[in-house]
Amino acid sequence: MQKGIVYLVGAGPGDRKLITLRGIECIQKADVLVYDRLVSRRLLSYARPDCELIYGGKYPDHHILRQGEINQVLVDKALAGKVVTRLKGGDPFVFGRGGEEAEALVAHGITFEVVPGISSSVAVPAYAGIPVTHRDFTTSFAVITGHLNQAKGDAAVRWDLISQAHGTLIFLMGMEKLPVIMLKLQENGRSPATPVALIRWGTTADQQTITGTIADIVDIAKARNFGSPAVVVVGEVVNLRQQLQWFERKPLFGRRVVVTRTREQAGKLSEQLEELGGEAWEFPVIATVPPTDYAPLDDAIANIKQFSWLIFTSVNGVNFFFRRCKDLGKDIRELAGVKLCAIGPATRQALEDYHLKVDLVPEEYRAEALVDVLRQQLCAQDRVLLPRAEVARDIIPHALADMGIPFQVVAVYRTILGGGETEQLREMLTKGMIDVVTFTSSSTVQNFVQLLGKDQVSELVNNVTIASIGPITSATARKLGLKVDVEALEYTIPGLVQAIVEHCGNNLPSAENR
Repeated sequence: MQKGIVYLVGAGPGDRKLITLRGIECIQKADVLVYDRLVSRRLLSYARPDCELIYGGKYPDHHILRQGEINQVLVDKALAGKVVTRLKGGDPFVFGRGGEEAEALVAHGITFEVVPGISSSVAVPAYAGIPVTHRDFTTSFAVITGHLNQAKGDAAVRWDLISQAHGTLIFLMGMEKLPVIMLKLQENGRSPATPVALIRWGTTADQQTITGTIADIVDIAKARNFGSPAVVVVGEVVNLRQQLQWFERKPLFGRRVVVTRTREQAGKLSEQLEELGGEAWEFPVIATVPPTDYAPLDDAIANIKQFSWLIFTSVNGVNFFFRRCKDLGKDIRELAGVKLCAIGPATRQALEDYHLKVDLVPEEYRAEALVDVLRQQLCAQDRVLLPRAEVARDIIPHALADMGIPFQVVAVYRTILGGGETEQLREMLTKGMIDVVTFTSSSTVQNFVQLLGKDQVSELVNNVTIASIGPITSATARKLGLKVDVEALEYTIPGLVQAIVEHCGNNLPSAENR
C-alpha cells in the first residue's frame, strides 16, 4: 500500500481568517484531520463531509491524547495511505511540538510538509494594540515557553540573561506559572515597575486584556480569575496599548452573533458583522432546494413572452429562476420587452448581476409597499409572472386579483429545515456565550424555534438580543413567543447590521473589565 502524506499546519492564533491559503487547501484535501483545542472549530467546516475528525486537544490539567499517541495516530493513518492534516494552533514549530511530530514521521519514512502559521506570540499582542518591537522602546523580543520544565529547574530558562535584556518578553502558556515567572524576573534584575499585559483568547470575540506590572500582575489576575489560554507580554511596549488598541474599539467587539440564513447566503451578513469586530456564528436553519414540481415553472418559461412583468421578491427567486432557464437551454434575450420588478436592493443587484435592467423597485422593501406601486404601474392589458418560494405570503397575488390583473404564481424553490449544529448552539446559549440572534425572514424564525424546541427556545434566548430584519419577521417571532429587541429600519442586511450596532455597540464593557 502506498504511504500517505502528513501536513503539519499552523491554524493561526484563533481568528479563523488568520489561517493561510495553503492551510485551507490542506484541510480541504484531508482524509483525516487531527486538530487541537485552540483551533477555531469553524475551520473544520472546510473539511470534506467524509473526512475523519480526530480531536487531540490538550488542557493545562489533562490531555485528550498525549503527544506520543498523537504521533502514532499520524504515523498509522499515513501508513494506511491517508492524506493527514495535523491542525495546530499558532505555528507548528513555535512551541507546537511540530518538530517532534515531524521526527516521528521521518522515522517511518513518511512524507510530510510544514505549513507555517501566524504565531500567537506576535498576533495576540497586535490584536491588543501592543507592538512587540518599536524603535522608541525596543528592537528585539524573545518568545519563551511558560511550561517550565521542573526536572531542569532554573536551567530550563536563563533567567539571568532574559531578565537583563531590554527587549520584549513574550511567554506562551504561562498562566499556570505566572507567579514563578514574575518572581524570577525580579530576582534576576528586572524592575518590578516593568509593564505587563495578559491577553486571553486573543484575536477572538472572547479576547480579554488586563495590564499591570511585574510587581502586581499576579494579584490582579487572581482578583479577576484570569486563566489560560493567555499570552503574557512583559516590556515597555505594553504602555502603547492605550493609544494603539484597535480591535477592542470596534463597535461590535466581543459580540458573538448567530446568523440563521442559508449557508449560501450567510457570508454577506457574517462578513459585515466581523468587519465591525463581532464574531459571526453561522447556524443555517433553512436550506433552499428546487420545487416539488418543475412543470408549472417550465411551462411559464416556455411561454415567457406572454408576460409583460416579472416580479421577484427575493435573491433566491432570481437565482433559481435563471438557473432553471439555463437548464432548459433558454436564452436571456427571450426576456426582451418583459419589465422586471424587484423587492429590495439585494434582489435588484441579483438581477443586475445577470446584466438585466430593473424597471421597478419600491422604496419600502416589503410586499405591502410593492402593492401600492403596482396599482400605479399596471393596467388591464398587463400579465404578471411571480416566481417565488413554494410557500410564501399571498399579499401580492391577492392584490393583483383585486386589481383584475392576470397573473401566474410559480414555485421556483422551496425552503426546508437547515442542518445547523443544534446541540452546540444550545450549549452556547445555556452558557451565555451568545449575545445576538439574527432573523432575516419568517422562515428563519420558524425553523430556529423548531430546531431548538418550542418549549425551550424562549428560556434559551431570554438573555440574548433578538435582531429582526423587519416588521413581518418580527411579528412571526412574537407570535412564536420570542421578544424582539432590535428591528431594522431599512429591511436589508446593511440595515440589520446598522440596527445591531446602534443597539449593542455603545453598551459594551471596557475590554479591561470584561
